Amino acid sequence: MRTTWPRLDPARQALIEETRQLTSEVAGRLEGLGVSEATRKALSDSRGQLAQPFLLVVVGEFNAGKSAFINALLGARVLEEGVTPTTSRVGILQYGAVLAERMRADGISETSAPVEILRGLQVVDTPGTNAVLREHEALTRDFLPRSDLVLFVTSADRPYAESERAFLEAIRQWGKKIVIVLNKADLLKTKQNEAEVIAFVRAHASRTLGVAPEVVAVSALKALEARERGDAPALEASGLPAFEAKVMATLDEAERFRLKLQSPLGVARRALVEANALLAERLGVLQGDLAALEAIEARVAGGSAELVRDFALRLSDVEKVLLEFERRGNAFFDERLRLGRFRELFDRDRLRRDFESEAVAALPYEVERRVDGIVDFLVEAELKQWQDVMGLVAEREAARAGSAGGVDDRFGYDRSRLIESVRDAARAAVEHYDAPGEARRLAEKVRESVAQAALLQVSALGLGTIVAALASTTAADVTGILAAGALSLIGLFLLPARREKARRELAAKVAALREKLMGSLTASFEAERARAAARVREAVAPYTGFVRGEKQRLEQGKLATEALSTRLDLFAVRVA
Repeated sequence: MRTTWPRLDPARQALIEETRQLTSEVAGRLEGLGVSEATRKALSDSRGQLAQPFLLVVVGEFNAGKSAFINALLGARVLEEGVTPTTSRVGILQYGAVLAERMRADGISETSAPVEILRGLQVVDTPGTNAVLREHEALTRDFLPRSDLVLFVTSADRPYAESERAFLEAIRQWGKKIVIVLNKADLLKTKQNEAEVIAFVRAHASRTLGVAPEVVAVSALKALEARERGDAPALEASGLPAFEAKVMATLDEAERFRLKLQSPLGVARRALVEANALLAERLGVLQGDLAALEAIEARVAGGSAELVRDFALRLSDVEKVLLEFERRGNAFFDERLRLGRFRELFDRDRLRRDFESEAVAALPYEVERRVDGIVDFLVEAELKQWQDVMGLVAEREAARAGSAGGVDDRFGYDRSRLIESVRDAARAAVEHYDAPGEARRLAEKVRESVAQAALLQVSALGLGTIVAALASTTAADVTGILAAGALSLIGLFLLPARREKARRELAAKVAALREKLMGSLTASFEAERARAAARVREAVAPYTGFVRGEKQRLEQGKLATEALSTRLDLFAVRVA
């Protein structure tokens, strides 16, 4: 058969260049997407192999007879054979005028031999895939992506073991054409047994590979011995000529060129599958991050709405205290502004003291107590808000994308760093939250707000004192309507009208007091609610920006990767 690599015509050279260009784009697309180093190296190796001779890689388990099969194929005992693992490194056999061996810098053994079949063709011997030394199997797996055709050698005395199925699955991922060699066929005794075993291997391999592979029965040892003796009938009986007719003879220039192009395309397709899986996985993680951020925002917004409802209820308690004060004031006027006690009306100072004692009474204390309750409630709510943020962030911190080596360092590092920043901010807010200090600060803010609204210069006094001052001013204004000097007889007849006017004046003053107090409380708590929400939003803002930005970038990357996959598939059809 013809084994020399053909002189490339312009059409074939153009296909090679297009293959290089397309796989180069795939390699560029893989950057920054988290594809493993092993996959990127496999793509690079397979692209580099385009300029090399056709690469036929022989794989199989220890003691399946790989070395014996290669020797039979070459017609010479080039490789060492034995019942123990004799191949501890990847070995490349190529044509040379004399038999010679050298060790390359990359640890690959390179053997040259004057064997005609090696002209334009390289045969690769690999370590056994089930050898005791696991690094031997790793060598084989790492070399597979470079292959243009894989010969998988299995033994007739233990055909298609589970470990072989798993290894074939690994080969399938790279999109390689596979031919299965059923070695030691002489152990099967009859052609019927041989046919049954071939059918068994083909059926199970088809389920693994998704396509029905070529399965050829060979007795490598018998073939080599027959060739050495020049025994044509024995050689024919060994099955090797049938293998050469079915497999090797089909590797003409066109087929080898096609497989040469398909090799890096298959690796590129495998790389894009990995990239798409990682993109989808990271998008899933980011979707969970977005859900957590939405939950945090809902906690801030929802918690604020809850605070508003509870605050309204607590304000109503303050209003009840003021209404009770108004009721006591009206009762005071009913009792004191009457003819039976007209002499007391001339003692304005006493009237004021009595009003403060009977009507104002515990008003300052009751207002202060309820405002303190509102302050404590808001302080506890802010602390609870940070605790909820901690819980949500802890859940996202435990959600990590990909397995080992599945996510590039930048994505994992940036995401972890930003989650940790939110967690640290929440933890610091919880651990160092000075509830008494926050309560004092907020109470002071409310007190100053009420004082300013009432235009009172009482900055050194408490809220209760401010309310008492406002109530006393109200008493002076109301009782002052009777301080018109000596009451005349006509004045006594006007007392009911004066009492009604006092009630109206008290209602107006209480309404003004309520407006000042409610307005100041509402403004203070609205500002405090916004401040608490802003602190949380500020803490999560970098994390939010990262998640949204990464989501957009990954979605665009996924579209670009899918488009490149489509181009790759269309090109693979052209060269098929």
